[in-house]
Amino acid sequence: MSKNEVDPDVLIFADDGQKALARDRAWKVMLVDDEPDIHAVTRMALSEFTFNGRGLEFISVYSGADARKAILKHPDTAIILLDVVMETENAGLDVARFVREVADNHYVRIVLRTGQPGQAPESRVITEYDINDYKEKTELTSKKLFTLMHAALRSYRDIIALANNKRGLEEVIEASANIFELKSMEQFAHGVLEQLTSLLHIEDDAVYCKSDGLAVSQTGEGFRVLAATGNYQPLVGKNVSKDLAPDIHADLKQTDLALKTDIVGDRYIGRIEGANGQQNLLYLRGVTRDLSDLDRTLLKVFQRNVAIAFENVELHQEIEQTQREIVYMLGEAVETRSKETGNHVKRVAEISRLLALQYGLPADEAEILRLASPLHDVGKIGIPDEVLNKPGTLSPDEWEVMKTHAILGYEMLKSSNKRVLQAGALIARDHHEKWDGSGYPAGKKGDDIHIFGRITAVADVFDALGSDRCYKAAWPLEKVIDFMNEQSGRQFEPRIVDLLLENLDNIESVLKAYPDAENAPH
Repeated sequence: MSKNEVDPDVLIFADDGQKALARDRAWKVMLVDDEPDIHAVTRMALSEFTFNGRGLEFISVYSGADARKAILKHPDTAIILLDVVMETENAGLDVARFVREVADNHYVRIVLRTGQPGQAPESRVITEYDINDYKEKTELTSKKLFTLMHAALRSYRDIIALANNKRGLEEVIEASANIFELKSMEQFAHGVLEQLTSLLHIEDDAVYCKSDGLAVSQTGEGFRVLAATGNYQPLVGKNVSKDLAPDIHADLKQTDLALKTDIVGDRYIGRIEGANGQQNLLYLRGVTRDLSDLDRTLLKVFQRNVAIAFENVELHQEIEQTQREIVYMLGEAVETRSKETGNHVKRVAEISRLLALQYGLPADEAEILRLASPLHDVGKIGIPDEVLNKPGTLSPDEWEVMKTHAILGYEMLKSSNKRVLQAGALIARDHHEKWDGSGYPAGKKGDDIHIFGRITAVADVFDALGSDRCYKAAWPLEKVIDFMNEQSGRQFEPRIVDLLLENLDNIESVLKAYPDAENAPH
């Protein structure tokens, strides 16, 4: 029994003349016939046969029952030469129906061979069964068998090419849809690298390996890495003109600017030009197979989609940056009107984000809080100057006027459908509520106060106490810490105060990054 045996009656043969051809590159031909001589004659007649530079790999099966097993085990079979009469008079016809309806294999070309044409009339078989050719064994000379194989393999090759085309386009559509959902440039660049790796290994039988990839932005000083995979991951965020291997740096520098895509050996280089003329390059090393014209066309389609998505990401980030600046300017305008520093709102924003992450809020919510917290006192726009900037203690009536800024801010922002402004409305309304219920404007208590308001309250008071105001001098850090501990469980949620004190080193870094005009007093 051959070492290539699959089952007792299913054998795979590779003729001596074909041993030099890689097994996974040969066309699979399944011989289904209960006469061993038919197998031997067919293999002999086709021993030197090649098509598109690939030889044949024969799978010999001697019954309909074993043919059904074999097609499930070898779904990439290109041709089945199928006898009609084997263990039953219609065994071959049953196999043909199984292949199409049960195995759901519509790619393999089925050629019915019969020595008893009256048993399965050609007109009935062609009409009722999805077969591709019908031959009597007596008419299949060596020459006609050669012609039959060429025609069948050409048909199979074209069908597979169409299937790959369809699958490749589906990959491009899915990949493009994924990257269109990414909003930050770093996420976008990483997503493009992942999808490119997938597209460069479209074949099911491709050798999958971890590709090393870079997404870089070209600057006047060299290349800044936006995202990376594989061995290049430690370079993310760095300007790596000096750190890149000389050959990689040469690949990037010598990329033909007239080309959108360049594939050299095992390296892929793609170029995306931003709306402002900035050059961004994608570099993948480790392409594991030759790319067909179809693959290259699909990559060009994908790259066009990437270019469009890249512009959308740039536009999205520009809108976000504009929105952020407007929010900061509005918050700073309020602080300036009350003769306080504009950097207060920036410090509150960064401290709020830090506390939100430590509290366990998702990163996107922490970012929304960072963007929205500068609006916490926006309602002070509606407070008269004589009350807002009074250097001394406010009278009871003046205090009631001052307290209205919480609701004024909420009313100003609540109607917006933008997440940042919606969050700003909640913060403006709730950041003066107190954990024990003694705050304003609604006397909310505990978890009834929105988490954004609870976090911003801690950040706001901590920074305000350590800063000079028109009505007081800055407190030393030790006194601020004592106050925060004293108000834990009263004005503030205890857990947030604990997180603040546990992260004083990081918060000190924020204070130093955004000092007041005459240096932060902390």
